[in-house]
Amino acid sequence: MGQLTSTVNRLVASFGREESASLHRLVGAGIGLPSMTVVGIATWLTPSAAGYGTHLQLGLKECTVMHFTGWPCPMCGMTTTFALMAHLRPVDALFTQPFGVVLFSLTFLGAVVGLVDMISGRGLWRSALAWVAPRERRIAAGLMIGLVGGWMYKAWSLHPDLF
Repeated sequence: MGQLTSTVNRLVASFGREESASLHRLVGAGIGLPSMTVVGIATWLTPSAAGYGTHLQLGLKECTVMHFTGWPCPMCGMTTTFALMAHLRPVDALFTQPFGVVLFSLTFLGAVVGLVDMISGRGLWRSALAWVAPRERRIAAGLMIGLVGGWMYKAWSLHPDLF
């Protein structure tokens, strides 16, 4: 059994009762509300034409790595990609930061699972967890490879003459 599954089982046991629709709604809110907030903020933002810098609209500072080195950080372009995906521009998003498309899709999926559970109390999150649990290491490795690959792509797209 994966570490994630055992942690969830301990959490459920701490409620001292069998799983109920109320518990499923609570977990759904815990998954769905933060995910919906991220998607909502991405919808509100205007994607930067430069392919990075959209986060400045949130009152955040300029990227320190980009400022001091001229090179992108591993998350460069993610906010812009999320905004592009939220504005239904997946091709532009893919060219901005390919890994951002993956992360946005997972965030959107979390919003859907959370919303279904908040409304229905069915426990769809349990099915998602059952699918993820035996694949935890492969998923984590895939996410790390995606992060590094997206970073390399962004570095290439900003400095194609150096590659």
